Amino acid sequence: MSTLATGTAAPGRTASGAPPAVRVVDASVSYDRTPVLGGVNLEVAAGETLAILGPNGSGKSTLMRAMLGLVPLSAGRIELHGAQPRRFRDWSRIGYVPQRLSAGGGVPATVREVVASGQVSRRRRLHRTTAAQRSAVTEALEAVDLADRSRDSVHELSGGQQQRVLIARALAARPDTFLMDEPMAGVDAASQRALARTVTRLSARGATVVLVLHELGPLEPLIGRSVVLSGGRVAHDGAPPPPEGECARPGHDHVHPHAGHEPAPPALPDIEVPRRG
Repeated sequence: MSTLATGTAAPGRTASGAPPAVRVVDASVSYDRTPVLGGVNLEVAAGETLAILGPNGSGKSTLMRAMLGLVPLSAGRIELHGAQPRRFRDWSRIGYVPQRLSAGGGVPATVREVVASGQVSRRRRLHRTTAAQRSAVTEALEAVDLADRSRDSVHELSGGQQQRVLIARALAARPDTFLMDEPMAGVDAASQRALARTVTRLSARGATVVLVLHELGPLEPLIGRSVVLSGGRVAHDGAPPPPEGECARPGHDHVHPHAGHEPAPPALPDIEVPRRG
């Protein structure tokens, strides 16, 4: 349920008195004086699953990057759990899934190494990983059905498998807030279904999940609220709009020509989300 329907809660607070997981107030972003976002207002309650939709160039990914403080605002304000990104310190609460893997060009990295890198914000400097941290990495790999590929180079994986690695990297730190930027773009149906199952488990355990999507696909039954951007502004905030065009045809499986094909992964194991007051 969105913060718009919390009834007696004060502005900027959930019914429990905690600030929203994400709050965007009159946010604007410009690149080289060209407006990309203009006056965006948005609140995401803790525990909510929200989709940010819109055509290419509508500002979806820019909005998510602004939420993380990765691009500067030209006006307005953004808060993560009550703090602006530059003052936010508890980054272990945030699991970010970017659009694509960027595990250094010529530097070999195994699947497990990339997933373990998601725990960096939780580790104390110069301390070895603990048994609990190693276990969390293993659980994250199992959750995305890549435990048997843990020793392989990430560059040997398909695009859909690499996207699962990014999701596992976010899971490994056991955050309570997930921001996923186009996690279904260009991946096969099996990876899309794996993502849907992961989001289902996270939502059931009280995690906040914000997804930038071109279309809902297999996530459609999980999304109760969507924000649609058009020209860098909010054109819709409410129930997801019905699919249009090819995606509205009965039997459409949301796999596009550039997606690969992989066998469907088995059911996911349980995923732990820390409870925070």
